[in-house]
Amino acid sequence: MSLVKKFATVGGATLGSRIFGFVRESLMAAALGTGPMADAFNAAFRFPNTFRRLFAEGAFNSAFVPLFAKEIEQQGMDGARRFSEEVFGVLFTVLMVLTIAMELSMPFLVRTVVAPGFLSDPLKFENTVSLATIMFPYLACMSLASMMGGMLNSLHRYFAAAIAPVFLNIILIAVLAYAWYRGMDAVMVGHALAWGVMASGFVQLAIVWIAVRNAGIKIGFRRPRFTANVRRLLVLALPAAITGGITQINLLINTNIASGKEGAVSSLVYADRIYQLPLGVVGIAVATVLLPELARALRGGHRQEADNLQNRSVEFTLFLTLPAAAALLVMAEPIVRLVFERGRFTSESTLIVSHILGIYGLGLPAFVLIKAFIPGFFAREDTRTPMIFAGISVAANVTLALTLFPRLGGAGIAIAEVVAGWVNAVLLFGTLVWRGHWGRDIPLLTRIPRLVLAAAVMAAAIYFAIDWLAYPLSAAAPLSVRAGTLAALIAAAMVVYFGIAFASGGANLGMVRRNLKRKGAKPAPEAASDE
Repeated sequence: MSLVKKFATVGGATLGSRIFGFVRESLMAAALGTGPMADAFNAAFRFPNTFRRLFAEGAFNSAFVPLFAKEIEQQGMDGARRFSEEVFGVLFTVLMVLTIAMELSMPFLVRTVVAPGFLSDPLKFENTVSLATIMFPYLACMSLASMMGGMLNSLHRYFAAAIAPVFLNIILIAVLAYAWYRGMDAVMVGHALAWGVMASGFVQLAIVWIAVRNAGIKIGFRRPRFTANVRRLLVLALPAAITGGITQINLLINTNIASGKEGAVSSLVYADRIYQLPLGVVGIAVATVLLPELARALRGGHRQEADNLQNRSVEFTLFLTLPAAAALLVMAEPIVRLVFERGRFTSESTLIVSHILGIYGLGLPAFVLIKAFIPGFFAREDTRTPMIFAGISVAANVTLALTLFPRLGGAGIAIAEVVAGWVNAVLLFGTLVWRGHWGRDIPLLTRIPRLVLAAAVMAAAIYFAIDWLAYPLSAAAPLSVRAGTLAALIAAAMVVYFGIAFASGGANLGMVRRNLKRKGAKPAPEAASDE
């Protein structure tokens, strides 16, 4: 299967999840707006979600995958199964202890780490503690699911792990629909959503567990022991967790800071949901597929293959991300108005969220490039260097957020995140080049400025079109008119971008054909084919 087709497999599943996420957030915005209960739910959910991405996605997709793939090549499927059982025993035990400790400490954690700004509102604080307590077991389920997802990716089975997250959104949409039908108040809706989050964790774990069994690996529980393989995993996983979860570290810190202003937490979350669409579809797809492919090429001594993988990934990333970033920058307001403005989500909320979303657009290329650069370190079992850069990025984020938030509110925090993202991306790329781990690719270097030009022209066209289409995009127009107008505007913008990109040489049909036909390294004989 070609590299782009693998990206499409993961990206397509992620796109489905993000679309359902839009529906979920739209219903949630109508039910809760940016009021106190919305702040409480979003702050409470971000806590276990941050831990999940730090210690599950970041650690296991970065440290576990290369080690598991190595076991497949050296010891076969039996060796890989033994290794996975050793890791499962330790991980399960640690998660149980962590969950119990966090549940007992939740009031203290909310007061000091999650949302200290909520202390001025006792009801909001109590709701946040209650919701976080209900949802925290979600972490254990998703951490185990992430480990199994890493196993599936190493076996070239990308679909199950990518599609599982859609069930979080399906369950929460069902909860919101039931809440609307029963006429629940905001507090009841928040608690129903919290129980839905916990239930979705068990559902997602069941999906990947079944997929792993169908792939031929039956994981049994072993008494937790720190074997040589487990110790090696932990050495790699700790810095990998910090590095892979840098965005989540910044989000948790920013939630802490934003809790000092009413509605700021929810505004950041709503803007985050929209920009996560291109970030998830492109960035997560690239990171998920590139790491095992790159690790396999390097282990086989195929340096040219590794260089080609990295350059084609950046090419694919920028080709799709630059127009998305430009669109978010100039058309954030009509997007937010269409998706969220109804019920308790007011026109004032639209202005605040769209301002934040436009700022996020400036950082989108950096956030996606980080996911394309980091596998170049992790595939070489170097997790320390990206961790250092992650620390520098966090320091930049915290400094700017504390400086700008008192004056700019949520927009100040968004600016801090964007600057921190670009700092991280530049440090990662510069180090890869300095170490000779990034092959020079003249065609890529000549295409980048042409893609930037195409995105800039597209952004200018959108800017003037929005002014001309002021009424059909306004809240006064019927929903169907707004949706149709926005869809037509996006379609026209795509024609402009792709037309200029191909006409200027930023992209060409030969490049697309090569990427579609390019085959990855052959899987190990024991590994099953893609789902």
